[in-house]
Amino acid sequence: MRIRWTPPAARDLQSISDYLKEHHPQFRQSTMRKLYDGIRGLKQTPFIGRPGRVEGTREIVFAPMPYVAVYRVREQTIEVWRIWHTSQERS
Repeated sequence: MRIRWTPPAARDLQSISDYLKEHHPQFRQSTMRKLYDGIRGLKQTPFIGRPGRVEGTREIVFAPMPYVAVYRVREQTIEVWRIWHTSQERS
């Protein structure tokens, strides 16, 4: 399987990195590594996430961190749609 980041997901990841760099630099590297590693782990177990709010999607929760990644499994591709902070309102 391969991972495909949608433009919104890539922007979400950049926003998380930028926020942490400015407000919590000591957590930036470890947080970003956990997010990348969690998404990369979907290659081995793509259906590990819970069913998503949008039909056909799944969600992986990065507890104890406050992030949720929304993704969809398509044949040989995992499409990462968004990465949300749990305090964000989803649209």
